[in-house]
Amino acid sequence: MKPAPFDLIRPTDPAAAGLALAAGDGTAKVVSGSQSLGPMLNLRLARPEQLIDVTSLPGLTAMRETATHVEIGAAVTHARIEDGECPEPIAGILHHVAGGIAYRAVRNRGTIGGSLCHADPAADWVTAMTALGASVIATGPGGAREIAMTDFMLGAYRTALATNEIVTLIRIPRHSVEARWGYYKICRKVGEFADAIGAFVADPVSRTCRVVFGATGGAPLLSAELAGHVARTGAPAEIAAVKEVLANSGQALSEIKIHQLAVAHRRSVLEALADA
Repeated sequence: MKPAPFDLIRPTDPAAAGLALAAGDGTAKVVSGSQSLGPMLNLRLARPEQLIDVTSLPGLTAMRETATHVEIGAAVTHARIEDGECPEPIAGILHHVAGGIAYRAVRNRGTIGGSLCHADPAADWVTAMTALGASVIATGPGGAREIAMTDFMLGAYRTALATNEIVTLIRIPRHSVEARWGYYKICRKVGEFADAIGAFVADPVSRTCRVVFGATGGAPLLSAELAGHVARTGAPAEIAAVKEVLANSGQALSEIKIHQLAVAHRRSVLEALADA
């Protein structure tokens, strides 16, 4: 199949993109790498009247490192991160996550900002960025604002973006050389979306410890209880204890999903501690 007819708009700056998005009054969609929206258009599951192409907006393909953060333009592709063009907030984590996204053909076109905005619960970047304590910069006609990842994804395919805003930048705090990370996902086969994701980041210098579960069916789930356990003991909790935390999380998780998430969590923590 082919998409329903649409108009293609190429704004000159983020504010103009926001105005075009607002003018569409729900009939316009932002497009970047188009690895999620493209198939939906072809199947006519999505029928926007306008597509707003943001890939050529100034700064959206730039990457830089400041004294405190790594900053990634929203239109930076997964492949560029996988290939080592992007500075690392903790050695190797972005390269690892990017290299596990779908297939190289998808990584060549798909973008980090597009993935975050699509907000698929099983996508990698929403979980990884939550574990890293990242935030996104949303820009519209009224200017820019910073949204923490813990507030950005509201649920499956839902974000905190206003109707006239686009994501222009992802900001990730730099961690110390003593920081450790683990990222483990369970897939039926390479290239598929994950059935379960376990992410773990700990930095003794900043006294940061995050345990995050991804592919839960909604926004990534943080567990302060399990993070505290690892910080105190230097080891992951037993499977039964992890399952109990997940069962009491308030999310509608099946027994199979709980087991997969518990296994992914333990493996992510053990992966991080193995390098300590």
